[in-house]
Amino acid sequence: MTSSTVTQDGALVERRGNVLVVTINRPDARNAVNAAVSIGVGGALVEAEKNPEIRAVVITGAGDKSFCAGADLKAISRGEGLHAPGNEHWGFAGFVNHFISKPVIAAVNGTALGGGTELALAADLIVASESASFGLPEVKRGLIAGAGGVFRLPAQIPQRLAMEMIFTGDPISAARALEFGLINEVVADGTVVEAAVALAERISVNAPLSVQASKRLAYGVFGGVRVDETEKWNLSATEWDGLMDSEDAKEGPLAFAEKRAPVWKAR
Repeated sequence: MTSSTVTQDGALVERRGNVLVVTINRPDARNAVNAAVSIGVGGALVEAEKNPEIRAVVITGAGDKSFCAGADLKAISRGEGLHAPGNEHWGFAGFVNHFISKPVIAAVNGTALGGGTELALAADLIVASESASFGLPEVKRGLIAGAGGVFRLPAQIPQRLAMEMIFTGDPISAARALEFGLINEVVADGTVVEAAVALAERISVNAPLSVQASKRLAYGVFGGVRVDETEKWNLSATEWDGLMDSEDAKEGPLAFAEKRAPVWKAR
């Protein structure tokens, strides 16, 4: 098996035979996404798509506590951008709106909150550790799940549960996520990457062009775009832009950075 590792700011990229393992590499920040993460992950996906030897991709987070804590709210409070400069069309973490024809598996090794859940929702398959959890807590911060979560979650699990998660911001366990079909498999803590790679290898033995054509067809992809999601992304951007002009959207990240309860004004 061919194996090689490349370290970039924000991401660790490792080749395991025909599988590319991409690790969000900010464990001290619970793998929260900033521009460096978006550059590293997005660049790895570009490499995976153009390299015919790569048959599948696994995305995970460094450490054993957090897959991804979502957006770096401290960076937001400082006015910093989170997207990859020049490749903003990739979306959050360089991934959520960045379609590639190679299958992508999320190896969720701990909490996946906000953008972390949105990263998992963007993957084709999800393997999670027993201690993993999934949630969209944006409403607790004066924000919305603008990286696809608000429309992808109801499309992937029963609408009633999805709306409960969106409205309350409360997470669900890996066991409950498995019960409702959000994820494919739950494995023991500390084994999730190996399990995801094993699943990727089951895919990699198949005819690569057949797998890739099947993925494009399953998602209704034309010209590298999921056509059914185009209008939803436009609506999401409109709502986000309107919300970001509000006082509450500024108060949420600021309160988080100052480690205090937010004071909502509904304006």
